[in-house]
Amino acid sequence: MAKKAAVDVLFVKSKVREYIKSKDCNTSGDVIDGPALNDAIIGILDKAIGRAKANGRKTVQEKDL
Repeated sequence: MAKKAAVDVLFVKSKVREYIKSKDCNTSGDVIDGPALNDAIIGILDKAIGRAKANGRKTVQEKDL
């Protein structure tokens, strides 16, 4: 089984906590420290990159999201 390349965290932990708190909820540590949120963000970005490339562009635009 191939290992995934290590990717830096693509979100600001304090901002995620702040946003969740603003919705009257608490944040579990595994949301912030686990890979699920970062993986979700990477998945969204990878799809947007694929869409941009499929349309002959190297620039990812809002419409690709």
